[in-house]
Amino acid sequence: MCFPYNKKITILSALRPVRALAALCTLHPVRASALSSALRPVHVFFVSRTLRFRACLLLYALSAVLCIRPAFADSMTIGGSEGWSKLSLRRGVTEGTGRFGYPCIELATDSRVQDAMTDTLFDFEEKPFADKTGHYIVTKNALLLSGKSAMGKGAALSRGTGGISLRGKAGSLFGTEGPAPSFYIEFWLLPAVAENGEVVFNWRSSRSIGRSIVYQMITASFYQNHLSWTFSNIFDGYDKGDVTLTGITTLIPGKWAHHSIAFDEENGCIEYRVNGGLEAIAYVTSTGRASGSVYPVYFGVPADIELCRKYTGSIDDFRIQKGTYNDAMLQKSEDASALGYAKYRASGGRIETQPLLTSVASSLNSVTAVMSEPDQTAVRLYVRSGDNIFGWTDSYPAWRPVRSGERISGVNGLYFQIAADLYPDGNGSRTPSLTQIDIDYTVPPLPLPPFTVKAASGDGSVTLSWAHSVDENAGGYYVYYGTRPGEYLGRVAREGSSPVDAGFSQSLTLTNLKNGTIYYFAVASYSKLDRRIVGPLSRETYARPASDGDYGK
Repeated sequence: MCFPYNKKITILSALRPVRALAALCTLHPVRASALSSALRPVHVFFVSRTLRFRACLLLYALSAVLCIRPAFADSMTIGGSEGWSKLSLRRGVTEGTGRFGYPCIELATDSRVQDAMTDTLFDFEEKPFADKTGHYIVTKNALLLSGKSAMGKGAALSRGTGGISLRGKAGSLFGTEGPAPSFYIEFWLLPAVAENGEVVFNWRSSRSIGRSIVYQMITASFYQNHLSWTFSNIFDGYDKGDVTLTGITTLIPGKWAHHSIAFDEENGCIEYRVNGGLEAIAYVTSTGRASGSVYPVYFGVPADIELCRKYTGSIDDFRIQKGTYNDAMLQKSEDASALGYAKYRASGGRIETQPLLTSVASSLNSVTAVMSEPDQTAVRLYVRSGDNIFGWTDSYPAWRPVRSGERISGVNGLYFQIAADLYPDGNGSRTPSLTQIDIDYTVPPLPLPPFTVKAASGDGSVTLSWAHSVDENAGGYYVYYGTRPGEYLGRVAREGSSPVDAGFSQSLTLTNLKNGTIYYFAVASYSKLDRRIVGPLSRETYARPASDGDYGK
């Protein structure tokens, strides 16, 4: 069995001889005088017999008080200087810098993620920049890594000296000649100046129509602090010139904004949005409205996409997605990370610690969090406990909400687990943070063993006897036995394998032992609160069963 160590118990164990001496002195003053005389070389008691008697009474009273030992408090810390290595779940969160410079848990930004419909995704989190889908390769790059990001921890910084060029592989949207499905292009921009003529997105190609070669272009460039999209010869059969969509929102240098352009092959609609708001709309149909025949997209010879070729500022989370940009996708954007524009998800994030091992029948007293909650943000704490973690699921045992620093009752067990939900403000622009979690709990005391244990051998048996433990918390005794000193692995006794529960008795006879074999014994007390709370072992004793008389110690 496992015996959790506690220095308080060790100190009290050392007091057992003192209490025994005190009791002897109290009950037998004459013997006490003789005993003190015998111990005079070791203990200097050059005082009168009356003073020695009074000292013995004081020792006895003190030891009696100490042996009625209450449970002791203990604690552990998650986070802070200990770090966050004891977390078993991190969902929608990341590590930042919290109070006192320690790492903290905060909400992760709502970065774009790839799915089956993603044509390309550059999150610019680290160099070298690469397409997360593997559909495009970087043929040229002059962008720098920047820590000032819209989403995640990194963004790309352009100084207007060439940007980055992307070449699509066969099967990708811009790497395949022919008809194209519905698609949309999106990215975050942080312009430095937003000057006229700055180009953010540029794709130039050509296609053959009969004996003619027609040049194609999709470009996004700045004009008077607005972003303007131009489509030239992209739509098959459309002969009314370029299709241009210009935003109405003035783009402010030094401020992040989300831009998206989407084409729906079903109705020929092109929508340009900034931060989710509709800026411009056009219909590439025979009527120029929602009705009429749709002119489909037809891409010519595969060509490179040029990002930020003539642009000064930052770009983040560039993504091309196949499919439609509609209300259904807006509704599921929280789960799919498809079209959220807030910096943090409204659903927030969650952490859960590993099941934290304490001691049997421990009681959780409080959970105190060192945290920061900006206006309208929130951190919610939860706890649960149990003795066997192998049957635990996400919902069992049930999580119980608690408040930081408040007293907790009724949460007991060998294991504790702590969880925290973090929620942003209503605009999704601010995050709470969690720097440290302090867990305070109470551990039941380990009962002291009997002071002495005697063994008397018999024919195929050994009878053990002891005086009751002086510890008021003792509720019974386990008898350990085996054939090697300090190793109590016995299994032959008719009374059971080691250890044998002797109940709250003062003796136990183990039978069916082998004559001539020496056996070693020790006794431990278990708590009246729980039989699984087992104290330290008594001093070892031994005996050798024999048919011709006693042999033991």
